[in-house]
Amino acid sequence: MKCYQVLYLKTCIFDNNFNNVLFLTTMEFILDKTKEINPFKEYDKVTWRSPSNIALIKYWGKKENQIPANPSLSFTLSESYTETCIVYQEKKEADKLSVQFMFEGEENLQFKQKIELFLNKITKYFPFLPKLHLAISSHNSFPHSAGIASSASSMSALALCLCSIEKKHFGTLISENEFFTKASYIARLGSGSASRSVFPYVASWGEIIENPISTDEYASVLPFEMHNNFKNFKDAVLIISKQVKKVSSTAGHGLMEGHPFAGQRFVLAKHNLKKLLLVLKSGNEDGFIEIVENEALTLHALMMSSNPGYILMHPNTVKAIEKIRDFRNKTGIKLCFTLDAGPNVHLLYSDNDCAEVEKFITDDLLQYCEDRFWIADRLGIGPVKIS
Repeated sequence: MKCYQVLYLKTCIFDNNFNNVLFLTTMEFILDKTKEINPFKEYDKVTWRSPSNIALIKYWGKKENQIPANPSLSFTLSESYTETCIVYQEKKEADKLSVQFMFEGEENLQFKQKIELFLNKITKYFPFLPKLHLAISSHNSFPHSAGIASSASSMSALALCLCSIEKKHFGTLISENEFFTKASYIARLGSGSASRSVFPYVASWGEIIENPISTDEYASVLPFEMHNNFKNFKDAVLIISKQVKKVSSTAGHGLMEGHPFAGQRFVLAKHNLKKLLLVLKSGNEDGFIEIVENEALTLHALMMSSNPGYILMHPNTVKAIEKIRDFRNKTGIKLCFTLDAGPNVHLLYSDNDCAEVEKFITDDLLQYCEDRFWIADRLGIGPVKIS
């Protein structure tokens, strides 16, 4: 009889809309199994499209093994995504990884090295990886490294592909819940924010007492149904700059170690998340605006007060924010901004106000965008497997 080890984690079952928790259960991750159910062919292929997300409560600072220093919450996007394809086949030597990587149709050595480090890190969860040659190709629907969470979409897409390979050849991860929970767990090890991208509409990551299914090890959906006021929200991503950030998010997280305001920040994040959960349940749009804009500015204040300090906002970022606040005060339309770790502005608003807001974008905000470029995005249904 052949044995294999398993890793048990707390997880939960949701209804079909991922809104309501039905009950808690446990799941197992394959660690070592010697016989696959469906043998590997000469070659096979799997493709996933996974979205980016925009954090409303920001995760900034982490502990070892990609554990967050504070909980976070994000809206899952729709049009800002990464599509990743893995063509794989069994190889004779099953002793080390064999990887090819293409990004936007071209070889990218820097990204390949990152992918190889990640795959080596997670081989204990996918022990079949050294047995395969992986030809990975990936492309984004948005500019890379400009402040949209490209790591969230790319690492979640890769994790989903790997889970599909395991499911097909080993007969594990049969239930939808087990599949996406493991994908979130694995994605987290590559990029913390990627853990949230595998779930639709809104997801939180990090253990909080307000959500009994929450954990630091993977993301989860809300323990209640979000109010209708937010279900049709759109996100206009104003691309202030397409340039690669001067300071990466990884470096920024590292600068939270020893940051003079780190302790207060982690307390504030938990407090703001607690308030935001109440807002998302009640539909309080004014409360939503207050919390979300405060979180965005706090994130960049932490960057500026790091040692060394740095600034990722551009002058046009500030000008766009001022225009947004003026427009809201004059019209009474409940739109608000948030920022990721970069200069670009996410403008959140209800689809009910689409005509007025998009005219405002065209008339007043595009002058601050590089090449007048923006992305019309919205809350999304989460990742999609491509046939």
